[in-house]
Order: sequence, then C-alpha cells, then structure tokens
Amino acid sequence: MATYRLGSSPAVHTPGLIAWAINGYTFEADRECMCRIITDTFATVPAEAVAHLLSKAVPYTVEDETVIFAVEG
Repeated sequence: MATYRLGSSPAVHTPGLIAWAINGYTFEADRECMCRIITDTFATVPAEAVAHLLSKAVPYTVEDETVIFAVEG
C-alpha cells in the first residue's frame, strides 16, 4: 500500500484544494481536468491514486495542513 502526504505551501492550501477537486470530480465532464490539476500540483502522485482520492474510493485525513491518503498497489 502506498501512502501519500500532500503538504500545503504559501501558494496552496491542500485541504481546500482537495475538497474543491472532489466536488468538481462529481461532474463527469470535469473529472479529467480535476485529476490533471492535482497531478500537476503534486507531480509525485500517480494519476490513478489521484482518481481514487477524488472519487472517494479511499478515505483521507488532514493532519495540520497536510492531506494523507493511501491506495493499494
């Protein structure tokens, strides 16, 4: 199982960005764009893992200003 920790920066508040992307991902026409935004922002996270996160197939937690989630594989 791979665990990802997506940290915030002065430019990006990650918990807010992920919440926004999850909301946008509910619209089928916007899914590709939402995935691309997150994978462009966090280049070390594979697109498949991002899709699991945004589709709510895996849970995530927020620790301070860091989003943490894990996916199989």
